[in-house]
Order: sequence, then structure tokens, then C-alpha cells
Amino acid sequence: MTTASPTKSGFDARSFSQRLTSPVAPYYLLLGATTLLLVFGLIMVLSASSVTSYAGGHGSAYAVFNKQAMFAVIGVIAAVIAARLPVAWWKRLAFPIYGLALALQMLVFSPLGVNVLGNTNWIRVAGFTMQPSEMGKLAIVLICAVVLERKRRHLARPKHVLIVLVPMVLLLLGLVMAGHDLGTTMVLALTAGAVLWVAGLNWKFFGGALAVAVVALGAAVKFSGNRSARFDAWLGTCVNEHTAGCYQKVHGLYAMADGGWWGVGLGASREKWFWLPEAHNDFIFAIVGEELGLPGTLAVIGLYAVLGYACYRLIATSKDFFVRLATAGVMAWILAQAMINIGSVIGLLPIIGVPLPLMSSGGSALVMALVGLGMVISFARNEPECKAALAQRPSMVRRTLAVMPTHRNR
Repeated sequence: MTTASPTKSGFDARSFSQRLTSPVAPYYLLLGATTLLLVFGLIMVLSASSVTSYAGGHGSAYAVFNKQAMFAVIGVIAAVIAARLPVAWWKRLAFPIYGLALALQMLVFSPLGVNVLGNTNWIRVAGFTMQPSEMGKLAIVLICAVVLERKRRHLARPKHVLIVLVPMVLLLLGLVMAGHDLGTTMVLALTAGAVLWVAGLNWKFFGGALAVAVVALGAAVKFSGNRSARFDAWLGTCVNEHTAGCYQKVHGLYAMADGGWWGVGLGASREKWFWLPEAHNDFIFAIVGEELGLPGTLAVIGLYAVLGYACYRLIATSKDFFVRLATAGVMAWILAQAMINIGSVIGLLPIIGVPLPLMSSGGSALVMALVGLGMVISFARNEPECKAALAQRPSMVRRTLAVMPTHRNR
């Protein structure tokens, strides 16, 4: 006679580790973290924008939220299409997307261009405003991945590779910087750098590139009064909120301080009542901290960490060089932008002015971030082991029918 072994309760570290390293883990982690960040972002946009939407001439507390929700629907549809495209199609689309991004970016200097808070990086067409540089992020990822894959045999000779790639990257960065959008230019540069790093270029190239970037960044700050004020505020020259460059920073920190450990409650922010500029956009993380406290901010950071881990797993396990490079680009795009935004809000970095991916209000940024992550989800689901594992699982229809009662003849 045998007895059943007792079941173990509690956390099973081995089982958890196996799940994280399974072939389907990157696919489900990307899908889950992206969905949670999108939903969380919509909730926080509604909370952060309700007061200014109602009092700002819209007559409805849902005006900004409704617009963001519309772009979320468009972005999800685009992401589903992106997730269904095979890897070969992304390689074919690289140059057309790059060309379209360049053309749209040039339009900001035409009568269609719109100046927002000193940056001329928007265009308005048929009543809708879009930011072409958001498409430029996807274009940088794809063009770098495609060119480096084609030149893979020559990576030991960086000049042979960079003579083709660097002018293409600098052209797009130059157009964005010409519109005075330093934050987006930094994200584009970091994205391109991440792809080159994963490709295995010599470290001497990165040393030279870093030196040039530091000089260029210093010049961009020195010759701009607004950037200089923000940089001085970051160095601790803020006497009060009325000091040049300090108002937004001080009220962002007020919001985080008011939230304390557990927050004042969802929807109960005080700073969103016309105190904190861009509360639903660049400083939405401050509203998260004020309303949901430390648990809310850690949840947001944790979800970005999950995205980073999923991308890392795909980079480490994929045998497709293009997939590794493009995934590294999207990973750097999303995580670098998130770190810059959060660092600006909590005072670790100067206020640079980039949105929090998937959470901040802004249609162009939301749609393109979803497309980029949809592309990485496509890479993950098309990995041979993941594809085989997913094929063995029953479809949604079969799972639904499995719980239906059946009538058997007796």
C-alpha cells in the first residue's frame, strides 16, 4: 500500500525559475507587461487630466482620456498587426519606414509644423497633431538592425560598416535636433548605440562617440536659456518654485512627497489642480507617486523591468542576428525613455521632457511604442521553440468548447 506524498505549499523557486526560462516566457511576459502598462496608463491619464480637461474649455473631465483611449485602440490594432508579421517582412519594411520617417520629420519645417513649448517637432494635418520623431525611433531600430545584419561579416572593420550607417542615423538625429527636441534626440542616440553594442562593435568606437555626445550635449545646454535653467535647477540652485527652471521640478517633488508611503488615493491628487504642469504627460509618474504611493511607483518600475527581462531573454536565446539587434533597439528605446522620464521626475536627472512609454498622454508616442513592442512580440512568438510550444496548445475556441456540457448516448 502506498501513500500519496504531501503537497508543498508556498513559493516554489524551482518552478518559478523554470517558468521564467521557458521558451514561451518572453512572449507572455511581453504581452502581459505591455497590457498592464497600457491599462494602468489609461487609468492614470484619466485621473491626472480630469481637472484640466473639465476646466480647460472642453467641458468634460474625459476629454483628454477619450482622445488617449482612441489612440490606445489604434495602437492595439497596429500592435496586433505588427505581432502577426513574420521577421522577413520587418526586414523589407526597414528602408520604407526610414524614408517615411525622414519625410515626415522634414514636414515639421513646413507650414504644417507646430511649435509646442519651444520644440518644433509636431505637424498638424486635418485637425490631428502627430510627432514624426516617434516613428523615427522605430526607423532607427530597423535601419540599424538591417544594415548591421547585412554587414555582419565586416563588423571587425567598423569603418566599412559605419560609413553606411552613421550618415543615415545622424541625418535623422539632426532633423530632430533642428526642431530643438533634445530629449527625443537623446533617446534616438541611445537606441542606435544599443543596437551597435549588441552587434559587437569595438569599444573604442563607443568611447569616441561618448566624447562627441558629451560635447554636443554641453553645447545644446549652454546655448539654450531654457535648458540651462533646467540644468541649474538640477544642480540644486532652486531657492523656491519661482526660481527659473524650478517650478515644474518643485511641484513634481511636492506630489511625490504628498503621496508618502501609501498615497493619497486614486483620483485624489492635489497637484493636478493646475499646480503641476504636464501632469498627465511628462510628469504622470509624479501623479502615480502622489495617488498610489510607493507601491504604485514600484509597480510601474517593476513592469518596465519585466519588459527588459523579456527582451534580454530574446536577445540571449535567439539565433537570428536581426532579431537580436532589433530587440535590443526596442529595449533601449522603451527603457532609456522610461529611465530619463522617471529620473527627471524624482530629481536624479534634469528635466529633459520625454513621455513615460505607454503611460503618458500622447497619441504618436503611444501608437509607436505599441508597434515597436508588437514587433518584438512577433519575434518572440516566431522563435522555433516558442512557436512549437504555442502550436501544441488548444485554440481559444477549443478551450471554450471544452467546458461545455456534452451529451453521450448510453
